[in-house]
Order: sequence, then structure tokens, then C-alpha cells
Amino acid sequence: MNYFQLPLEQWTNTFVDGWLIPVTSGLFDQISEWIAAFIDGVTNLLIMTPPEIIAILLVLLAWKTAGKGVALFTLIGCFYLGSVALWPESMQTLAIVLVSTMISVIFGVPIGILSAMNSVVDKIVKPILDFMQTLPIFVYLIPAILLFGLGGVPAVIATFVFAAPPAVRMTNLGIKQVPEEVVEASRAFGSTPKQLLFKVQLPLAIPTIMAGINQTIMLALSMAVVASMIGAPGLGDTVLTGISTVNVGLGLTGGLGIVVIAIILDRITQGLGKKL
Repeated sequence: MNYFQLPLEQWTNTFVDGWLIPVTSGLFDQISEWIAAFIDGVTNLLIMTPPEIIAILLVLLAWKTAGKGVALFTLIGCFYLGSVALWPESMQTLAIVLVSTMISVIFGVPIGILSAMNSVVDKIVKPILDFMQTLPIFVYLIPAILLFGLGGVPAVIATFVFAAPPAVRMTNLGIKQVPEEVVEASRAFGSTPKQLLFKVQLPLAIPTIMAGINQTIMLALSMAVVASMIGAPGLGDTVLTGISTVNVGLGLTGGLGIVVIAIILDRITQGLGKKL
């Protein structure tokens, strides 16, 4: 039995076709150009830099932050990506992940700080984050395509929506977990709110914030294959080609490439968090 029908589909399509796209298309085109230029710059930098130099830098970074074992794995992983002729695709995927993570951190950390210090903002932000994390991925691919077309830009936007919540939540948690007696002692010594935040709360919250950034990177990488469905280049496109052509070897090769990048970035960010 159906006594009442909610025309949500019609309302949404009317809003998108009748107002959103006609009125805001210029704004989204401008945003798309900025993000595309950013992605292209990072991608070109990674691809034009000799693989040997990037491999050495990654190995040294892994050694300094996570130890010799991770450095050895990073070296083997870089050899693997080069030996299966997936280095350019790996750099494309890495560029999208880095850009998505940078945008997530730029927006996520300040929002997390604000929500930790203001209960009203916290009550507004929490349901938005729940919505971002629980909405099926393919649902917000549709508006990303409508507003930004196909390619790396909608992939970055969709990845940002999917991967930003951990940065917000963990920043919020890190600030709130600072011991109250430390905060009170800082205030007793005459710290201003700005000094309290930047010299006490943020330094003590850095391990938790880094854990949030680590989760953001992992979620961004998990979007690699999904983002390839809307034109994002990289290893996800290799896996998607393997799926569409039932080429098990190609799919496995690209999938292992994503795993290698994920483990390297995961161990480096974890090690960096401990160092800080």
C-alpha cells in the first residue's frame, strides 16, 4: 500500500537543472580550472622527476620516519612499480591522493579545531560528517560529474567528500583530549586563547591529528578504482581496464601497485606522527 509519495527525485532534478547548474556553472568552472591546474602541476612534477630520485627520496623519508624495514620495503615497492611499467600511472594516482589529502587537511583541520572549541559548530558539523561518510560513494559521483565534468577534478572532489571526515573528527578528538589541568595551568600563566591553541593544544593533539591524516590518505587511495570510473587516470584505471577485459593479470598488477603505495604512505605518516 502506498498512501503518500514524496517527489524527492523530481524536486532534486528541478533544483539541479533549473537553478544549480544555470546559476553556479561559472563558479564551478573556475574552481575546476584551479583544481585542474593544481593536479596537473603535481602530476607533471612527479612524472618529469626521474624515478630514481623519487625512489631515493621516498626511501630516505621512510628510513627517517619509520625505520630500516619500511625503507627496504619502499625500495622494493619502487622497483616493483618500475618493473611492471606502472610508474607513470603510480605517479598519477599519487598526485590525486596528495591533492585530495591536502584539500582535506586545509579544510578539515580548521573545521575540527572550530568544532572542538564551539559546541554549536560541533552539533552542526557532526551530522554533516555522518552524511558524508554514510552516503554511498556512487551517489555523490553524479553531482561531481554534473558540476565538474570527467577527469581528475571530479575524482578529487569526490575523494575529498569521502576522505575529509577523519581529518575533522580526529582533530576535534585530539583537541578535546588535551588534559584539562594542562589547559587550566596554561591559562593561569596568562596564555591568550591563540597561545593556548598553538602552543599547548595543537602540539599535544598532533599524534591524533596525524592519525586522522593517515586515515584520510588511506580512504583517498581506496577511492582510486572508483574514481577511475569518472575518468581519473592512474592505477585505478589499470584495475578498471583489467576488470572490463577480464584480464586477471592486469587487474592484479594494478591492484598490487595501489597496495604498495598505500603501505608506503601509511607507514611514513604513522612514523611521522610518532616523531612529531
